[in-house]
Amino acid sequence: MKDEFVMMQFSIYTRHCASEESTEVHMKRVREAVPQKGHVSILKVTDKQYGDILNFFGATEQLLPPAPTQLELF
Repeated sequence: MKDEFVMMQFSIYTRHCASEESTEVHMKRVREAVPQKGHVSILKVTDKQYGDILNFFGATEQLLPPAPTQLELF
């Protein structure tokens, strides 16, 4: 949670990464934090694929919050 992961459901967390390099940094952090008898699976999806997720809560559909804006350096 302190690394900006958001709980999507029990035991499933998501995190937006703006680049492949950022993704690699966070995957390394997760890999180093896995308990000796733990198990972590990582699924990488593109912004478009993530944007196509449908969530249903009870009888109503709710949209996901917008993805964070990307930092651009010139």
